[in-house]
Amino acid sequence: MIFLRSCLFNLYFYLLTAIFVIVAIIPRLLTRLLPRGWAHAYARLWARLLIHVGLRYIAGTRYEIRGAEHLPASGPALLVGNHQSAFDTFVWFLIVPRATYVLKRELLRIPLFGGMLGALGLIPIDRSAGAAAIRSLLKETDRAVAEERQIIIFPEGTRVAPGVEAPLQPGYAAMAGRSKLPIIPITTDSGLYWGRRAFRKMPGVIHIDVHSPLPATLGRGESTVQLEALFAAARADIQRRAAVRG
Repeated sequence: MIFLRSCLFNLYFYLLTAIFVIVAIIPRLLTRLLPRGWAHAYARLWARLLIHVGLRYIAGTRYEIRGAEHLPASGPALLVGNHQSAFDTFVWFLIVPRATYVLKRELLRIPLFGGMLGALGLIPIDRSAGAAAIRSLLKETDRAVAEERQIIIFPEGTRVAPGVEAPLQPGYAAMAGRSKLPIIPITTDSGLYWGRRAFRKMPGVIHIDVHSPLPATLGRGESTVQLEALFAAARADIQRRAAVRG
């Protein structure tokens, strides 16, 4: 049954995404005639259909947020989370008012899909550019703050399997120092249900934990220590639950 449901969900996911990408071509051509923010509303609709319809009713997977009181109702924010699944890359369109992700620049080069990402005003980073990448990241941070967006960044830099440790990249600390925004840590177990490159989507409840904000004044060293501790606790929790299932 899980295999069949996964087949149906994957078909739904790719077909829905293809439709949204193709339909988005017309609004991009007419972008000056459309209300500001059309792209974000479009992304929210796409994410809602994927998660609240496809993932929930086809795959049997839903999500639960704990610590939502730490999230902003409006205004700029910096959310720093672990990254386990493709699910993480669009769920925040549904959780915060004006989400913008930090993403690999090469994703913008994907035909059609990259154009839709570009219309969203996301924050691309060229990880091979060294110091120039940080300068570009800080410039984009200024823009996102001015537009009162909530920035989502995954300092591990890529999807990491549940229970696996990965070093944290420094970009998030530079963004916090530049913006003077507190760091809102996020941990999730999404990889248990939608694994990296995994065909099967497992039924159950994805947990998203929003932790107490860390002051921007902590500096890179202390914020990294605290984030690593939170991520380690999340890994340990996953390992405990896996052992119980066992």
